[in-house]
Amino acid sequence: MTLRLKINLIVAALTLLFVAAVVSLQLTNMRDSVAEETVAANRVAAQLLNRTAWLHAAQGTQAMQAFLQGVGRVRSNEITLLDAGGAELYRSPPSPYKSGRDAPEWFESLISPQASVQSIEFPDGKLVVRANASRAVLDAWDNLLQLVVGSALLLVLVSALVFWQVGRTVRPFGQIVDALNRMQGGRFDTALPALPGREAAAIGAAFNRMVGELQNHIETERRAVRAETQLSDSRELSRWIDQHVEQERHLIARELHDELGQSVIAMRSVALSIAQRLASKDPHNAQAARLIAEESSRLYDAMHGIIPRLTPLVLDSFGLAEALDDLAERTRRNHSGVVVDLKIDLAGAALPNETALALYRAAQEGITNALAHGQAQRLALSVATQAGRVELELRDDGRGLPADGTPRSGHYGLRWLEERVQGLNGSVQLHNATPRGVSLRVSVPLAAAPAVSA
Repeated sequence: MTLRLKINLIVAALTLLFVAAVVSLQLTNMRDSVAEETVAANRVAAQLLNRTAWLHAAQGTQAMQAFLQGVGRVRSNEITLLDAGGAELYRSPPSPYKSGRDAPEWFESLISPQASVQSIEFPDGKLVVRANASRAVLDAWDNLLQLVVGSALLLVLVSALVFWQVGRTVRPFGQIVDALNRMQGGRFDTALPALPGREAAAIGAAFNRMVGELQNHIETERRAVRAETQLSDSRELSRWIDQHVEQERHLIARELHDELGQSVIAMRSVALSIAQRLASKDPHNAQAARLIAEESSRLYDAMHGIIPRLTPLVLDSFGLAEALDDLAERTRRNHSGVVVDLKIDLAGAALPNETALALYRAAQEGITNALAHGQAQRLALSVATQAGRVELELRDDGRGLPADGTPRSGHYGLRWLEERVQGLNGSVQLHNATPRGVSLRVSVPLAAAPAVSA
């Protein structure tokens, strides 16, 4: 059912209710009016006849009958003359007013008042005056018919006017629906013209504002998608660079360990051999050979100190647990007085290479920052698996972060670490610990992130 038809039916129903109320009030008024008219007429007629009946009654019933025939019909009354035995001698003639017509019986029974009867008795007879409301009821019926016909015409007229006016009013809604259908079809540049009517104009203006906001949101979404794509590309590029940097570091570390390390060891061995041979023959050159051997040893130690910073070779050979244990031991050895507590529980989980390397770099970066910036003396490093993720936490007792909770300037290592962990769909949390120090928490899924092709 259309809105236009619904409004028309509602208006028609309200009009019918109004007409019904008017008819009900009119019927009440008609009943009261008929009752008042017939009762009053009956009383007046009875009083008139009561005064004159005795004058004619003294002359006999024939004189009374002649008088009544001369009077004829009294409005809204039936006059009957009865003799002493109760036989009817005279009855007033029917009313010539609207003769031949009567109101329907149901209407007459609805409108007519209770019958009013007045009796005047005299020695040789009785005069009965009975109220008759048939003509008044017929007038009421005619008035009611006029009211009903007029109401029906009014209903038809009002319905036609409402149908026409509502049609004009709801016509802009078709334009609005058409515009919505076009938008549903992907035409997000749809706009409505100025619509007639205050409500339709307000809806049209709101629709155009909505379209404008929608276009802004779509453009914002497009920019966000482009930015996300660029960010994803940047992250992929960053991961590609990290992988190649790690590969280069690994290659350099291998070269240092395998090639340069072996060469330095050979140099030291040759120098010691020369020093032994020249110890008695040429003490000066023997001392020079020993100096070469000592420098070779220092070079070898320095080289082995550089290799773990380039890449943890022990991570490739023995896994994350051994690599972190080696990192903790070197930290204790290189920083006297620093206590490193290590707790590792991987529950037999096999970590992808990228995940293990990211966690190792996180521990390495966290330890470096805690010692260099926080002046920490005690470190607690723990690694555990939980709900399909591996989590690393490093807590220290150092100075902590600044009041705003952000790392001090120059912490590019933390930014690099965060990008690397995010590339593995992980997260990095850094905040002040209680009662002092800093807590670094890194969480990475156990499933390996897709590798970036070279």
